Amino acid sequence: MKKVLIFVGGWDGHEPMLVSQRFKRLLENHNMEVDIQENQECLADIEKLRTLDLIIPHWTMGTIERDYVNNICTVVGEGVGLAGNHGGMCDAFRQSTNWQFMTGGQWVSHPGGDGQNYMVNICKGSSPLVEGLEDFPVCSEHYYLHIDPAVEVLATTRFPLVNYYHCANKPVDMPVAWTKYWGLGRVFYCSLGHHDDVFDKSPNAQELMLRGMLWAAEGRQYAIDHNLSVEPYLNSAKMY
Repeated sequence: MKKVLIFVGGWDGHEPMLVSQRFKRLLENHNMEVDIQENQECLADIEKLRTLDLIIPHWTMGTIERDYVNNICTVVGEGVGLAGNHGGMCDAFRQSTNWQFMTGGQWVSHPGGDGQNYMVNICKGSSPLVEGLEDFPVCSEHYYLHIDPAVEVLATTRFPLVNYYHCANKPVDMPVAWTKYWGLGRVFYCSLGHHDDVFDKSPNAQELMLRGMLWAAEGRQYAIDHNLSVEPYLNSAKMY
């Protein structure tokens, strides 16, 4: 049985416990053992983290101990998956550049605030994760992010939607969901989920999130089955 840790906290406006409980139910339906912790002390024991298959953060803003980030960077590099959504992963720990490096992006704005109607456009053929999924509408915050160019984009949305200073630039297709690798670890992110009910109103958003979490959780076992080592990704110089 695969093991999952969800650590929950930060800004309450993103309904971190409701969203985390939703993810717990979804993953338990796939025979996973899910532990929700409302603290960061659960990140202190690196050996325990090494026994996991997936870590899901839901901690908007806030701060984190440097050692805790280093522990997650290490175990994800060794094959533990990392998956998250909205501000719970890519508006977490704004002062930690290592966190941003690992996760692949950082929230910077949501012009117009909540209640924006927009389309999420699936990048068909980009990944088996989106096979059979169709474009879908969302009514929520419209996330503008700074993105790691190494990510594999699975879905996008078009900016600008509302008037703001960024309209002086050309229209852009902003990533909504992506995958990337961190050493042997698989990383998945989806910007949807400002409130928990977004996943009820847009079922394809929930399906995309579920597929991403399941994919990320397979990385550790894949590395074991294929006798992969993290050594090729390491350097004698300390990077963080």
